[in-house]
Amino acid sequence: MIRKSQAYFETVANVLPHLPFDLLDRVSLLLFEAYVERRTIFLFGNGGSASLASHMACDLGKGTIQPDNPKRVRVLSLVDNLPTITAWANDSSYDDIFAEQLRNLARPGDIALAISGSGNSRNVLKGLLVARELQLTTIGIGGMGGGKMKRLCDIGVVVPSDNMQIIEDFHVCIAHCLFTTLRQRIAEQPEGRAIATTVAMGATPNAPAPQ
Repeated sequence: MIRKSQAYFETVANVLPHLPFDLLDRVSLLLFEAYVERRTIFLFGNGGSASLASHMACDLGKGTIQPDNPKRVRVLSLVDNLPTITAWANDSSYDDIFAEQLRNLARPGDIALAISGSGNSRNVLKGLLVARELQLTTIGIGGMGGGKMKRLCDIGVVVPSDNMQIIEDFHVCIAHCLFTTLRQRIAEQPEGRAIATTVAMGATPNAPAPQ
């Protein structure tokens, strides 16, 4: 008889071979290019995804530091400034909490990395819309088919599952994968050099979103 706990992990194992590994490599290249060109990576999401945005910002910002190399990854989690978040939520709309921060901080060429299990959180979608308006490269980490978020992203990494717990499990794995591969790239090439990521992606960032 299969134990209930065992059944859960077998579900995890069944999803693993179907992850979009090619897209993860492309995202890793984009993050490395941002490091090389000193562009900023902005992370955001709700609930468990908010916690992961903070976790990932810590990993990318601190864990990639190399000995005797002063160059660092510029990364910021937009979920961590509670006064700003509550001010926008109270005075305007909760939908604005990420978008308005991007208007203050983002520059063309920066990266907006959104995390959403459903892909349909309104504040995440508005953040991505503003990111596109500001000419950022947009990346989504999602599940459940990608939701509305997928069409707003230059690269959408979608966990092939409709189980939120399984999706969130893999989101943590994806965050650690991106951190580890970025750290390896920096270690192998400390000074870095520009990469033709748009060629590697096979698409042009910030193409108009499908209607």
